[in-house]
Amino acid sequence: MVYGRTSTELFQLNEDSVWYGGPQDRLPKNALQNLPELRNLIRAGRQKNAEALVRSAFFAYPSSQRHYEPLGSLYLVFDHDESKIKDYRRELNIKDAISRVEYSYDGCHYRREILASYPDQVIAIKVTSSRRSTFTARLNRVSEHEYETNEFLDSISTRDGKIVMHATPGGRNSNRLCCIVSASTDDLEGVIQVVGNTLVITGTSALILLAAQTTFRVEDPESAALQDIQRCGPWEEILQRHRADYSALYKRVSLKLFPDRQSDTVPTDVHLRDPSNPELIAQYYNYGRYLLISSSRDGYKALPATLQGIWNPSFQPAWGSKYTININLQMNYWPANTSNLPECETPVFELIERMAKKGEKTARDMYRCRGWCAHHNTDIYADTDPQDKWMSATLWPLGGAWLCTHIWERYMFFGGIEFLQRFFPTLEGCVRFLLDYLIEDETGSFLVTNPSLSPENTFRNFRNEEGVFCEASTMDIQIITAVFNAYISAVGLLPQFPMSVSLQQVQHSRDRLPPMTISPKGLIQEWGRNHYDEVEPGHRHISHLWGLHPGDLITPTTTPDFAKAASAVLARRAAHGGGHTGWSRAWLINFHARLGEAEKCKEHLELLLRNSTLPNMLDNHPPFQIDGNFGGAAGILEMIVQSHEVDRKDGRRIIRLLPAWPKEWKGGEVKGVRARGGASISFRWEDGRITGDVRIACDLDTKYRLVVSAGYEVDFQGKSEHLFTPKQI
Repeated sequence: MVYGRTSTELFQLNEDSVWYGGPQDRLPKNALQNLPELRNLIRAGRQKNAEALVRSAFFAYPSSQRHYEPLGSLYLVFDHDESKIKDYRRELNIKDAISRVEYSYDGCHYRREILASYPDQVIAIKVTSSRRSTFTARLNRVSEHEYETNEFLDSISTRDGKIVMHATPGGRNSNRLCCIVSASTDDLEGVIQVVGNTLVITGTSALILLAAQTTFRVEDPESAALQDIQRCGPWEEILQRHRADYSALYKRVSLKLFPDRQSDTVPTDVHLRDPSNPELIAQYYNYGRYLLISSSRDGYKALPATLQGIWNPSFQPAWGSKYTININLQMNYWPANTSNLPECETPVFELIERMAKKGEKTARDMYRCRGWCAHHNTDIYADTDPQDKWMSATLWPLGGAWLCTHIWERYMFFGGIEFLQRFFPTLEGCVRFLLDYLIEDETGSFLVTNPSLSPENTFRNFRNEEGVFCEASTMDIQIITAVFNAYISAVGLLPQFPMSVSLQQVQHSRDRLPPMTISPKGLIQEWGRNHYDEVEPGHRHISHLWGLHPGDLITPTTTPDFAKAASAVLARRAAHGGGHTGWSRAWLINFHARLGEAEKCKEHLELLLRNSTLPNMLDNHPPFQIDGNFGGAAGILEMIVQSHEVDRKDGRRIIRLLPAWPKEWKGGEVKGVRARGGASISFRWEDGRITGDVRIACDLDTKYRLVVSAGYEVDFQGKSEHLFTPKQI
């Protein structure tokens, strides 16, 4: 994180495997023996007794998983009097992922360029000045509160002209880290001195390199970090490799909204004062792609983006800066497929693989189920046991099931039998757990989840008692339906692949799941067939609409009554202050886009920018939480292109163009947007009508139906490139 200061520049540093402590065994030891009693209490509606039992027997000890920590802080000390700074400019160019700081001081022009190189695995800082000057580089690991004096490290030393810092985040078996800073100069008169544990650089041009490694990936972090620096070469080569790597991902998709002035003279905080500006909307989407590329890449033991992406400044971060999997981690990756960035989601699938192994013990010892499960959080060690002591969230073993829907979504967008074969055992293990976890309801007619809840929400029952536990929350059944459907479809694609779950059992269990229910108030009921009222009608979670988005069980064309009831839920939430957190507002955009409610999309997108976006465009929960950026970016594309529907009669994948684009935003252009079935789509529009050719390049042999908002429909089939002219449309 580049602060752009002039007296003492601050770079807050992160390395994604720096977490507090090592793996833990936190499994609740008495959960299984109390499971029958808990189920009886929930079925009888004895909420307080059920919660007391959960509190004593189902919460884990320690209650918290591990949390993500900062790597450290790098300071470049210039000692410039801030009152005498002129022509100051700080920028982040998201087209080449380079941050720049420029200003003049005492007649000298200073310039810093900063990049984080994926191919070289270093942070590189190029410092230049128009005349010979001196600055000092120092490294430390301290709190984000600069008045604190505690240092969270083992040692800092200088060795061979480099600063070397070692640290061991607290807790048994944690990942030891090493961070190394080096300096070099191509100024013939430049001088680099070691003074104590700092580097003093004098000249007109210097290159600062920073590398870090932990024992999560290597046995000897110092040697590995040193090798990263030694392999780099000069700035020009680092810059060239960085640009080639980044642009190969960033340029796959583009979005422009008109008027597109490409202005770089308006400060971002000023830009945000006009949230209805289409140019700002496009920038927000493109910024989301930048953030995803920058925080989540494939590689050896890759890790996904956390609640704060990778940009956590705190040793006590909000919610541990972990992986919250009752929506937040999933939302981080909503734009990955449509933005044609499958490499960026790879770390999620690798985490799920590790969770599947850990989750077998959780499933067996807590629920006497085969397969695997995970609750509403996980961490770097793929912990699957209950997290926190939060009654409305902790005991929810379907977090892993939601993640498994991403496996099938990835296949829908990109195909790849090898991918499906690799992750089929993970999907099958989840299905095996769900089959065992489901029990008959009291009538023997349906299979239900118990214990069940609607994440983080609370109801008021018929006796006017508040509670969280129920049987078969609507979200549970929607997720299980999606997982069973994915499994059935995957089996059809892998006829020779060894399977340990009966396809007939999965189909039979799916058919016995309880149907969605519309309440007497015309709302989709959140807690299964119980027509309970929410204690907080404007709650941030709208879990019972999972089947609308990200699922595909509710659509205006196939389930109009449920679509109408979903719209009523959204109206009720909004009337009571819903969308008050950044990520929740972002989810609302996606919901309304699926319903084709363009003006509502516009309203919530503008509110997201006005109320939940910080001056540097990061999402404000509050505090900063990155899922709103990713959810908002996904929602913008969902307003332009949708591909989640399949015609039930002929099986054609339906692509809708401009399904929820507001009239006030006149025109735009997209290139390379990815659709399910392996298609990349490019087109231009003005005043809600397509004005240029629609180009669709298909990787897979998918049968499609193209639907344009004006009512035009055409059937076509890959594997080829298709061109539809404006006259045709």
